Amino acid sequence: MTTPTKISPAPVIDETARLLTEHYTFPEIAEQVAGLLQRRLAEGAYDVDDAEELARLVTADLQSANGDRHLRLKHHTEPVPEKKGAATLESMRREFDTSLGGVPRVELLDGGVAVVELAPMLFPLEWAAEPLSAALTLASRAQALIVDLRGNRGGDPDTVAFVCSYLLDERTHLNTMSWRRGDRTEQSWSLPHVPGARFGGSKPLYVLSSGTTFSAAEELAYDLQQLGRAVVVGEPTRGGAHPCQGWTVHPHLEATVPVGRAVNPVSGTNWEGTGVQPDVPCPADESLARARTLALAKLAS
Repeated sequence: MTTPTKISPAPVIDETARLLTEHYTFPEIAEQVAGLLQRRLAEGAYDVDDAEELARLVTADLQSANGDRHLRLKHHTEPVPEKKGAATLESMRREFDTSLGGVPRVELLDGGVAVVELAPMLFPLEWAAEPLSAALTLASRAQALIVDLRGNRGGDPDTVAFVCSYLLDERTHLNTMSWRRGDRTEQSWSLPHVPGARFGGSKPLYVLSSGTTFSAAEELAYDLQQLGRAVVVGEPTRGGAHPCQGWTVHPHLEATVPVGRAVNPVSGTNWEGTGVQPDVPCPADESLARARTLALAKLAS
């Protein structure tokens, strides 16, 4: 049993409100929510005993204006470094080391259908390129491929582009990020060359989704769906399309603030708030069997 971490809410709220006002991708919403946090602080709404409870209360208020699920005050059980992004990075590294680099499953099913599970995250590309390349190269020989994102909570947009590069034949515009800082846009494209072998852009491809699938994992599903490259099978995803950064505001608390938004070149929009809608809706625990049936029927035809 962990001991609750005593907390003084005012410095945490002040710093979170400052970060929100300075960095949030929607400045008008930032002002509105920062004001709400200060009012709630003055009312005593955050007079609680421990950091975890404060994180829960503040997150509810942060998300109250527009439901942005990337906008959070995250509690960390272990003390986290002060450097920007360090809290998330440290937690991700532990998961990377215990998940075969984010590819816990590569399997060949009957009929030449392969399954590659990407979970629990799409880790930073400098870590994940080697295990992803190995898994996707191995699966490249399959007749059809199922990419399982049901347990994937998000990660690195560069890793999304890397994975897409194995599933397409040509360099392709995948997504555009609109960043608040500098009022600039940045396009994401698949790579012209990849390590190993591509599965390519013509064989049957299915992506499994669930209510857990979030953020960069949603982008992977959405990009492939909008390009007409993959059939998404399963449940609507969680609906978080805003890339975010994290700042440590207390030894056990990290404010995560979206600093940009995604714009898909095909749809002209993104999956924020709505989630990626499956082409073949079904319960997540039935989606693998459903996708395998679809793949075998496609190959037979």
